[in-house]
Amino acid sequence: MLVLGRKPGEYVVIDNKIKVKVIKSLKGELRLAIEAPRDIEITRGEI
Repeated sequence: MLVLGRKPGEYVVIDNKIKVKVIKSLKGELRLAIEAPRDIEITRGEI
């Protein structure tokens, strides 16, 4: 597992296809924007 620290506005790119960007961080909550091709399935962990 890779653990990174990112500030709002910063992002990481996975395999030149998936962009994960931090868009907000308040009171310990984190919001992410995920940009990926439609053929890639994204599953939330709590489901």
